[in-house]
Amino acid sequence: MKPRSIGRTLGIGLRVAGRIAGQRAAAQAAASQPASQQAAHPAAQSRAAQTRAAGQAAGQVTRGVARGVGGFLRPFGRVGGILWLEVTGVFFLLFAVVFAWFLWQNRASYAQGSQHGNFLISAVVTVLFLYLGISSFRRARKK
Repeated sequence: MKPRSIGRTLGIGLRVAGRIAGQRAAAQAAASQPASQQAAHPAAQSRAAQTRAAGQAAGQVTRGVARGVGGFLRPFGRVGGILWLEVTGVFFLLFAVVFAWFLWQNRASYAQGSQHGNFLISAVVTVLFLYLGISSFRRARKK
């Protein structure tokens, strides 16, 4: 079946289902009203009931379509979340490697020296990015 005819078929089906649901809701609304209210303004009440019923039917169809699309996209969202966590974990580990290189270059002044501050900053940032990278992969595994 061609995509154009599938879309046309689905559109016609949704319109027919909406019309049927609107008619049923209008009939239920008319049956639930007392006889005194029905006799007062029958034309205005029937239009209001039809409008209300059509709105309710459209809302039900919209909720149904939203639930269907959400159910279809849920697995892709899960895989996308896992992939996002793994990619961010790789970037965090790359930053950890870069700062570990700075740490290695300044290793001679770990206790004292001109680069002591740079050594300490590199050590802290390396540990931070290492933690973030590993925790990102752990979170991806838990999903």
